[in-house]
Amino acid sequence: MAYLFLIGAILFEVAGTVSLRLAVDNKRWYGAVAVGYLVAFVMLTLTLANGLPLGIAYGIWAAAGVALTAIISKLLFKEPLTWLMSLGIVLVIGGVLLIELGAAH
Repeated sequence: MAYLFLIGAILFEVAGTVSLRLAVDNKRWYGAVAVGYLVAFVMLTLTLANGLPLGIAYGIWAAAGVALTAIISKLLFKEPLTWLMSLGIVLVIGGVLLIELGAAH
């Protein structure tokens, strides 16, 4: 159940961040920003309450949020996503995986 809450936290955090970019041009998006971040933090709290360690939960949440936000910003806003940026995303995800694997021991 903890991972389901974590997936929800990731999706709502990304939605809040994308809404923040949309709010630059249309102030009405600030409501979606607030809801996105509020729900994301509630779901992250539920993730922790269901037993996922903070270091793992936060690492996955942050890495997935960075990766998804970069990809979505490329698709929706035509923002750059260079090979070097992509390598950085891969390294962040790899680092989170190493933390999770290390916690298993």
